[in-house]
Amino acid sequence: MKTLIINLTAPLQSYGNQATFERRTTNDYPSKSAVVGLLAAALGYRRRDSRVKALNALQFAVRTDQVGVPLTDFHIVEWKADTRKITYRGYLQDARFVVALGSDDESLIERLRDALAHPQFQLFLGRRANVPAGPLRTEILDGDPLQVLETLDWQAAKWYQKKQSPTVRLSIMADADLLPTTASTLVKDRVESFDQRDRQYGFRAVTATVVTKTNPNSRFKSKPESDSAAKPELDFFGGLN
Repeated sequence: MKTLIINLTAPLQSYGNQATFERRTTNDYPSKSAVVGLLAAALGYRRRDSRVKALNALQFAVRTDQVGVPLTDFHIVEWKADTRKITYRGYLQDARFVVALGSDDESLIERLRDALAHPQFQLFLGRRANVPAGPLRTEILDGDPLQVLETLDWQAAKWYQKKQSPTVRLSIMADADLLPTTASTLVKDRVESFDQRDRQYGFRAVTATVVTKTNPNSRFKSKPESDSAAKPELDFFGGLN
């Protein structure tokens, strides 16, 4: 299996999990439907193109390498004549995610990487205003998405790494079949239609795990190992061991 790695970084990202006219919040990580939309735009698929649904078959996992800072923006909009409403929009600031997409079809993975390098339509991370911070960094590796994310080096910015401890725990959200022995939950994140007049999403099973990485740029020193093992200890009766 081949896996395509995509680094998602931008000043602002937003991945809707609840949407009403007044309030639109964001997930803490990119949804699979948002990544499918990104790929569809790169390939030049329009919203009603039936080929979009085939992208759901890609194996999917995403690792949070740099936790975003929540931001809520609000607008006063004219809803109807003489009627105004306050609306709220949620964003993630300075977040970095590593998306992994797997397939046994190596030509498809190559095609997706080429499309992201030369997109047909504008790419954005969740909302149209959220453009990537430059060209997307991609790489193709062997293995399934979970295996790749477990071995891939930490991708956070150096300034962010300096603020973290010598070892870090990175969260991973993945398709449930990549971790069949782990409890899963359902999310409404399977693309059925991007048609603006009739958007439709189905359910898919997801699961969570964590991976521990060494931080090469931490400004905090690792705690020295305890030397208590080298010293004689009192046993229960007060004697030396």
